[in-house]
Amino acid sequence: MSADATPTRTAVLLGAQRFEPTLAAAVKEAGVTGRIAIVTAGWQEREDEDEELVQHLAGNTVNLMLYKRGEQLFREDREFARAHKERQNLLRSLQEVYRLRLERALEAEAVVRLSKQPESIREEVEQACVDAIRDLDAWHLYQCARVRAEFNEAWKPLQRPSIARHRGDLIEALADCGAIAIAGGHVAVLVNRLLLFGLEMLVGARTVFAWSAGAMAVSQRVVLFHDDPPQGQGASEVLDAGLGLVPNVVVFPEPERRLKLSDAVHVGLMARRFAPSRCLALPARASVVLRDGKVVRSSGAVHLSHAGGPAPA
Repeated sequence: MSADATPTRTAVLLGAQRFEPTLAAAVKEAGVTGRIAIVTAGWQEREDEDEELVQHLAGNTVNLMLYKRGEQLFREDREFARAHKERQNLLRSLQEVYRLRLERALEAEAVVRLSKQPESIREEVEQACVDAIRDLDAWHLYQCARVRAEFNEAWKPLQRPSIARHRGDLIEALADCGAIAIAGGHVAVLVNRLLLFGLEMLVGARTVFAWSAGAMAVSQRVVLFHDDPPQGQGASEVLDAGLGLVPNVVVFPEPERRLKLSDAVHVGLMARRFAPSRCLALPARASVVLRDGKVVRSSGAVHLSHAGGPAPA
């Protein structure tokens, strides 16, 4: 392979691992050699409580400790920490504005869909409502990307000595690793730490295993969802772009608890809203193997179809 060639990238998306772990079997099936780098930054302060995960992988692991590294970085580089916090506050404000607009757009879609319309225009007006939601999602992603780009241009994070030192440590830790396993937890924190240290640039040809929030984080766009939350409304909302290691896929972990797959109208709307990306729900014990973004093998995963029904992925 030439220095300019893009390495073949294999990603394995799994169902939740806490109660029915399948990671070790997936690693064996993928034929991974070398150690496995694990990322548990989404667990935040509990990042190092990885004994069960390490034991499941027979101890052949190294924890990259991205959350701890981030906290250490912010303590050491106060100037950067202040700027980073301001950027995060701005992103949160954008999320709040987007959420308010999104709730109205979703309400409008439901009202129009349930209203009496001549059949000759029904499809067109309903699609117009879906397009309005899609445009709003795209606007939010654009605004988030703009804020991040302006921050990166002003601060050039990966060139700062404080971050470069950690990246050097990460490169050394990854040297004998054949794969990276990214666990779940708080998805916003997880994405933040992964991007903070530019891990997406360090993956190379290593196989990536990811589940729960980890599977969301490696996708091209992170969608928060819960159709029946304990509090508040259940509107699905785009959080931000993910690492993009798995392009053209929107991931919905633990659909058993969080997604009304029996609601054909709702499922169809989700599929149309996020098209042309494939919407994949990952129940327990599910696995999807993707190579350069294309599904090559799937077991137990569910594809949300435009027709409004779940189908095997």
